[in-house]
Amino acid sequence: MCYTGDVAKVTFLPANITVEVDPERMPYAEHGKRMSILDIALNHGIQLEHACGGNCACTTCHVVVKDNSDGSLTEMEDEEADKLDGAAGLTLHSRLGCQSVVTGDVVVEIPSWNRNYVSEGGGSMNLGDAIPAARR
Repeated sequence: MCYTGDVAKVTFLPANITVEVDPERMPYAEHGKRMSILDIALNHGIQLEHACGGNCACTTCHVVVKDNSDGSLTEMEDEEADKLDGAAGLTLHSRLGCQSVVTGDVVVEIPSWNRNYVSEGGGSMNLGDAIPAARR
């Protein structure tokens, strides 16, 4: 992937949804840092849990960076690294969506345990049959 300077492309897996982001035109969703993975996801209707509102006070917006070959995310700060230490499913490529500011093209995966989590208007948490579906 190559950042042209005009727009950045962010691909969200496993849905394989790619969005183009123009930092000059995208409104700030006020969750996480401006132009963060969380901010971009919310602006494009992609559900990414963020129980603390994007304030780096939890790990629910944890994503796994699959392609950042050209350094298209800001460096991880100490506060984010400290918070990630307690994240479920931690990998060497884990980041908090609220703190990872996009500066170019990047591919991230939303872990299965974080997809469709109940909060902020989301669906139901991926617990299999542990919680029965609501009756209509």
